[in-house]
Amino acid sequence: MDFQPIASLLQESMEGKKARIRGWIYRTRSSGGVAFVVLRDSTAILQCAVKKSQVPEKQFADAEKALLESAVEVEGIIKKDGRAPGGFEVQATSFRVKQFAQVFPISRDQSPEFLLDVRHLWIRSRELTAAAKVKATVLEAARAFFKSRGYWETTPPLIVSGACEGGSTLFDFNYFGKKAFLSQSAQLYLEALIYSLEKVYAITPSFRAEKSRTVRHLAEYWHIEGEEAYMDFEGLLKFEEELIAFICHQVAKERAEELKRLGRDPSDLLKIKPPFKRLKYEEAVSLLQKKGSSVQFGDDFGAEDEKLLTEHETQPLFVTHFPKKIKAFYMKQDLENPELVFGNDCLAPEGYGEIIGGSQREDDLKEIERRLKEQGSDPKDYEWYLDLRRFGSVPHSGFGLGAERLVRWICKLEHIRDATPFPRVINRSYP
Repeated sequence: MDFQPIASLLQESMEGKKARIRGWIYRTRSSGGVAFVVLRDSTAILQCAVKKSQVPEKQFADAEKALLESAVEVEGIIKKDGRAPGGFEVQATSFRVKQFAQVFPISRDQSPEFLLDVRHLWIRSRELTAAAKVKATVLEAARAFFKSRGYWETTPPLIVSGACEGGSTLFDFNYFGKKAFLSQSAQLYLEALIYSLEKVYAITPSFRAEKSRTVRHLAEYWHIEGEEAYMDFEGLLKFEEELIAFICHQVAKERAEELKRLGRDPSDLLKIKPPFKRLKYEEAVSLLQKKGSSVQFGDDFGAEDEKLLTEHETQPLFVTHFPKKIKAFYMKQDLENPELVFGNDCLAPEGYGEIIGGSQREDDLKEIERRLKEQGSDPKDYEWYLDLRRFGSVPHSGFGLGAERLVRWICKLEHIRDATPFPRVINRSYP
């Protein structure tokens, strides 16, 4: 008999049937001649009642001896029991320990820093397991959406020669005697690829050397990025909101139990539907000032500003038409007001802040050269990128979505570090 996923046994139709499961001890206690061992695998948890009278003497002794996280295999009969977690238990006829674990170092009331020190063990927790499954579904849904729109997945480099989002947040290193950097974004390379494939995306790590100690910043994160030839700003906004809605609906349908464990009602995500509310930057500044913010026109929004804008929203919110001077050189200027750009931030509701940054890209060679000089960059450092404007330039748009930021909102996580298995933040590269 093959081993069965625990989740497949937690149903009325399985009562009285034989089961064969394997996993790790999640909880354990003994009472008289019975050891109650709660076993977990990747799918769920299930209580095993190991009675001294029903298994060989050594197996019962092992059941009493085995500590948390010991690896075991159990055979027995499924019985319904409302006192057991999940409402079912296995009445064991065989209990074999594959490996006796040592005393598990994680107990209740541990500090966040300690749990980060033992992250390689803490990722076994049910909450982080649930978040990891949600993240996997987010990435799968993103790929499905891009494919449905005729996009090609591509593999841009992570070792790059220049900045995309500003030199102050670049990680640099010695690359065979020359200075090179870890990628902040795949965007510039995706722009190169639209001239052959037209619609492209990539899901890659990005790196930002920001000395930020906030609940929404990581030094290494996963970036979902797309670029499309001939797409204008209006088309970009429509694509972004449809992508977010699609991902939310897929997660709600496929990961309902995980969402509930994390405190998110799946119906919240099923209500996410385009079109999303839009605010121009100028309107957002005015609204923030009315809410007591000290932000002024020309300032970039901080986490508290984004929280004020969305804390009572139930749908994502677009902020558009930012001042040119606070945005990147590649954003196309608004033809009606050259001091603004066709750029947008998509803010998650409930105060979780920005999840997407996007724009129509500047397709005019002279304008982009001028913008580079304005921002203190040497156009010679971007010769290959400027070639894209010299040979067949067309209007195009694209965006970058932070996977962990999206997962944090979807899962109602307090800190973004729990949206990734091994978080890299300003003070941590271990384990």
